[in-house]
Amino acid sequence: MIEYPRRGGPTVLRILLGSQLRRLREACGISTEEAGYEIRGSHSKISRMELGKVGFKERDIADLLTLYGVDDPAERAPLLELAREANTPGWWHRYGDILPSWFEVYLGLEEAASLIRTYEVQFVPGLLQTAEYAQAVVRLGFAEASEDDVQRRVRVRMTRQERFTAPGAPTLWAVLDEAVLRRPLGGGKVMRGQIEHLITMAELPNVTLQVVPFGAGGHAAAGGPFTILRFGEPGLSDVVYLEQLTSALYLDKPADVDIYMKAMNNTCITAARPDDTVDILTGILRQT
Repeated sequence: MIEYPRRGGPTVLRILLGSQLRRLREACGISTEEAGYEIRGSHSKISRMELGKVGFKERDIADLLTLYGVDDPAERAPLLELAREANTPGWWHRYGDILPSWFEVYLGLEEAASLIRTYEVQFVPGLLQTAEYAQAVVRLGFAEASEDDVQRRVRVRMTRQERFTAPGAPTLWAVLDEAVLRRPLGGGKVMRGQIEHLITMAELPNVTLQVVPFGAGGHAAAGGPFTILRFGEPGLSDVVYLEQLTSALYLDKPADVDIYMKAMNNTCITAARPDDTVDILTGILRQT
């Protein structure tokens, strides 16, 4: 865990440190109530810390390590350093005035993911949007936003995309309902530019793009859009992200993740083959 690359900002680092603290506590047979008492808190505070849902005070981490019998300075130092790094804001912190806290959590997870699988039924995924298309999406969802706020929200999406053309880029596997490509969001010119961009992205070695044609009928992911995040770090379980209008759900229980993974896999089988994607996009482009 200590050698894990510092990607994902505070979100992922809190989860990693929290899981390590839980392993240490359980190895000692100490209850959450006993641990909470040691740091002048409650058992629920310990649970939130171990799940990475709250920030850490270095003093609390030091006291817990002592309680768990981690007295060797060489063992304590990396964990205390990780606690300090977990409190360092991510790059998206400067957009905190326009981003809800529940979405900042997602940005941290996305930043650390090695594989992102997403299904969309209405919009092109944010990681594949052009700036012009993103502007249209933002204006649709935030009709009263100022022009400056619109541009800042678009900038967040463009910054998120930079990882996919950089060294060590993660893998993106996106499945789009054909309706996404037929809906002329932003007008014909914007949509043509968006489809051309999808053709370019589909040719990247780390991007797989599939289309579920209208002719496929019903399919396993008909319930709505979702994203599955997978991480290279063994201390992090897969996470399913479900975005709503005013909040989001993060599912990481194996039983929940398995259901969405099966739905994603079945949808990929229903969709046209990845090798056919460029031809499908080119055909739609001619009609746009």
